[in-house]
Amino acid sequence: MSNSATIEKIKEMKLFGMQRAFELSMETASTNDFTKDEFIAYLIEAEYNNRQTRKMERLIKSARFRYGAEIEQVHYPHSRGLDKNQLLRLAEGSFIKQRENIIITGPTGVGKSYIASALGRQACIYGYKVLYYNSSKLFSMLKMSKADGSYVKQIDRIEKQDLLILDDFGLHPLDEQSKLSLLEIIEDRHGKRSTIITSQIPVNKWYELLDNKTIADAILDRIVHTAHRIELKGESMRKIKN
Repeated sequence: MSNSATIEKIKEMKLFGMQRAFELSMETASTNDFTKDEFIAYLIEAEYNNRQTRKMERLIKSARFRYGAEIEQVHYPHSRGLDKNQLLRLAEGSFIKQRENIIITGPTGVGKSYIASALGRQACIYGYKVLYYNSSKLFSMLKMSKADGSYVKQIDRIEKQDLLILDDFGLHPLDEQSKLSLLEIIEDRHGKRSTIITSQIPVNKWYELLDNKTIADAILDRIVHTAHRIELKGESMRKIKN
């Protein structure tokens, strides 16, 4: 079989990583550098890496992060109160394997959303399914889904994510329906999946924020008491950059 015929069959099977590796080896005449089994291993490795990269890109795209954030770009000035060792440990993804949660709090502009997005992107690199939501938009969407009959589908989709990011929690008051939806989300994920919550509201004020003893007790018991905590402080990063 000719090389061109081989390439056509590889393309037909959608082995695009293998195709590029094969074409490159033909262009550079590097096949002479390999034994037969080494060349096969080279092609398989190229295909594997290509699939892993495409999977990561799909996961990042479907997560819909607020920022194109990366752990490597996070800054650690002393005034920010951010523990670099803690963040890098969390970035390794073990908290997802152990189904643990993270709470990131601090005043506006200190980088809560950026850090949450960076951790989420890192999770995608490791192959985890991640979904980012601004909390207010999430609860508005769930209200509309109640009306159009897609609520169960939306809740089921949220439950299946390895990591859910709820950004800007508590920025706007929650009505009773939103509180119940939040409780359902937290209950579904408790002990099964991980959640990151960011908020300008200190955790010790969340009980008042929820303003419903039964719901507050249930939510706080499931997500707050055992969560990793990142408490940021200092001036707005936007102000510093300007």
